[in-house]
Amino acid sequence: MLGGMSVPRDHPHVTVDDVASGVLLASLDSGELGLLEPPLAEGLRAVVRRAEDDPDVRAVVITGTHPHRFVSHASIRWLQEGGRDSPSVGPRAAAAFGRLGTAVNRTRVLEPLARRTPLAGILELDRFHDTLLRMNASGAIFVAALNGSALGAGAELSWACDLRLMAEGEHFIGQPEILLGFNPGGGGTQRLTRLVGTHRALLAILEGRPFPAREALDVGLIDELVPPDRLLSRAVEAAEGFARRSKDGIAAVKRSVYLGGSEPLADGLRRERAEFVSILGGADAQERMLEYMARTDADGELPLYDPQLYAEALRSGRVPGP
Repeated sequence: MLGGMSVPRDHPHVTVDDVASGVLLASLDSGELGLLEPPLAEGLRAVVRRAEDDPDVRAVVITGTHPHRFVSHASIRWLQEGGRDSPSVGPRAAAAFGRLGTAVNRTRVLEPLARRTPLAGILELDRFHDTLLRMNASGAIFVAALNGSALGAGAELSWACDLRLMAEGEHFIGQPEILLGFNPGGGGTQRLTRLVGTHRALLAILEGRPFPAREALDVGLIDELVPPDRLLSRAVEAAEGFARRSKDGIAAVKRSVYLGGSEPLADGLRRERAEFVSILGGADAQERMLEYMARTDADGELPLYDPQLYAEALRSGRVPGP
């Protein structure tokens, strides 16, 4: 399709292909109805972990294999059975169970046993949240190539990506959970709010109305509308551009924006400062700064005030040395 060497599958429900230098294409097989279920969530998690662990993976394009949908939404049977089997408690106790589930997932020792208890659904939800948070803290860029509509967890997956491109057509995206009697559970109330603002997100989630593709573009939920036959090539092209930048630098920026941006200003500034100090002495940043100073000395001018050099830096992801 786009060329490149095939990479062995990380999971039966996700096909991973090396489509460009440093760029993976992860195709999500969500079945006939396009549903997110635990096996697919685990496949996605494997891809994210690979992007974290492999320094050569600098960007991941995520798309769906369903002909008209990115990911329809989470399996309602999965949610219904998880809710039925989970402890019936109030929000405060549920938060305590959530912390317990996080602790179990982190230790892994008790996880196999816990999966046979009412904690099983909590463990799966915690792992999905952790996967999306890992995307937000990763030095790899994640691009959602929305080949069709996305509701619920499908939309929440796209909100966790750094860039969203959607195929032109009668597609839509949003959070309809309220129509089934519950609130979004995969991050929709938090990431949608950060994308479009509190009031617009509140009304959209309360009403359960999705955003048609053009409206989603207008309000900033997606970044581009692309002809369907160009969606993947354009997504890979965008991913390649970001993949040329420093992976360490990207991770520091993403953590500062995604995590620090939701904290009080003083806390966010402390997070930014910590990221800045920790990366400034790194080999990549040191090399790039030395090249910049050498170029300044050679030309007698600051490279970023030379329009041609600035344009080349934007294209290549680094300021060219002398």
